[in-house]
Amino acid sequence: MNIRKLLQRLNTIKEHEDANQTPPIASPPPEKPSERVAKESDLENGTVDSDRVLDDPENPKNWSPMRKWKAIFAMSSFVFMSPLSSTIVAPALPAIASDLNITQPAVEQMVLSIFLLGFACGPLVASPLSEIYGRVRVVQSWNFMYIVFNAACGGARTKEAIIVLRFVAGLCGSATLGIGGGTLSDLFYAKDRGKAVAIYSWSPILAPLVGAVIGGFISQNTGWQWTFYASSLLSVAIQLSGLIFLEETYPPLLLRRKKAQLIKTTGATNLYTDYDYLDAGRLKKLSTNLIRPFKLLATQPIIQVLALYNAYLYGNIYILYADFVDLWTEVYGERTEIAGLNYISIAVGSALAAECCTLVNDRIYRTLTRRNGGKGLPEFRIPIMLPATLFLSAGMFWYGWSAEKKLHWIMPNIGTSIFVAGALACTISVNAYVIDTYGRYAASGLAAVSTIRCIAGFTFPMFAPYMYSTLGYGWSGSLLGFIGLGIGLPAAMLLGLYGQYLRDRSPYATKAH
Repeated sequence: MNIRKLLQRLNTIKEHEDANQTPPIASPPPEKPSERVAKESDLENGTVDSDRVLDDPENPKNWSPMRKWKAIFAMSSFVFMSPLSSTIVAPALPAIASDLNITQPAVEQMVLSIFLLGFACGPLVASPLSEIYGRVRVVQSWNFMYIVFNAACGGARTKEAIIVLRFVAGLCGSATLGIGGGTLSDLFYAKDRGKAVAIYSWSPILAPLVGAVIGGFISQNTGWQWTFYASSLLSVAIQLSGLIFLEETYPPLLLRRKKAQLIKTTGATNLYTDYDYLDAGRLKKLSTNLIRPFKLLATQPIIQVLALYNAYLYGNIYILYADFVDLWTEVYGERTEIAGLNYISIAVGSALAAECCTLVNDRIYRTLTRRNGGKGLPEFRIPIMLPATLFLSAGMFWYGWSAEKKLHWIMPNIGTSIFVAGALACTISVNAYVIDTYGRYAASGLAAVSTIRCIAGFTFPMFAPYMYSTLGYGWSGSLLGFIGLGIGLPAAMLLGLYGQYLRDRSPYATKAH
């Protein structure tokens, strides 16, 4: 039996070598691996594996550009929706506090930021689930639950009820935070991933801005309840569009489906994939996957450093989202709906960063790859972080002191744009580095990063009112800017110098590809 298997393996190797040789003129052209998958010799060998589908059009990395970008925009729409809901209530917080008898500033801010605490917990469950059941099932089912609980927030009659419902809505809406990054890993090789990562990273930054602007007009012209109803209705539209445009991209699930199709069409019963254990022992695999983000966070210095820096950036962004309305209404005397228009400065900074990263990130990666003998490394995502860190710190100084001195309204907006541009550029680099490093485990890696990030987004806005009242806008902005320099510059330099050393000793990074 062993001799027979050995002969079959040698015959398969010989066929592969013959296919790679230049055929004689009279001979038929060599066949692609995708055309040989279902042949009798391959079915006797029994393997339906990724090594045999490198040229297979069903492999997501070999999809047409149109099909890839359709999948990216479909997933990005889900990524966009949940952060929008986190800030759409920001302009309505005074009305919510008045109706629900909320008197403490910290509790009022908790109505906004408790959503992000749910964000911190959800990916730790949703991302591992996606590595068993696939991306689409988890995204669609969790988004449906988010719609239900988010709409229920509009009917809350006590502060306790709205806080609990907001937490559960954030929990259910968080599935895409890790799964979206995993989808990018499924679809693109590292050298082509920069533009997709930029678009994906832009969604969670742009969405809170759009939410805050829409929320300003809704809360001013209707009731605060409609901030919840409107976001739920928009999410219903995205849910329905996802049924048409969202495609499964997770290779282990696609290979298992392919095996099932081959069994059905050929009758072969000896086929297997390297991922059949996902069907045989799902409970055991699920427990392993659920623990993985915690292991990554506890044992991987790369994840720890990037999670800390990303958390700091995200916390500062949510300070802006929570404080912006107060600055423009109390210091500059603007009406609520007009104050909400200042969030456009965040959009400008986000657009600049996304465009620059789209043009520069892949170019830097390809240039450094050529200089490295054609071998790409995740560390080639790091160079853009250094100037971006300087920009975001300068933006915090500019924003704080122009607000402190009550300069023309355009000045704090310029500072905000500079800060957000730098923060988003760093976020794009962090996401790309994690995806490149952890490959198949990218969803778990991004889940670990997003957990710490969302905890910061939950806690930072609650102490912001006390910080601004004690230090003022000027020194508060300076403090946040100096901390950004103290975390960002060492993080970028240490990863650039020692990133490969850490990856070589990581069981997750070395097995990811």
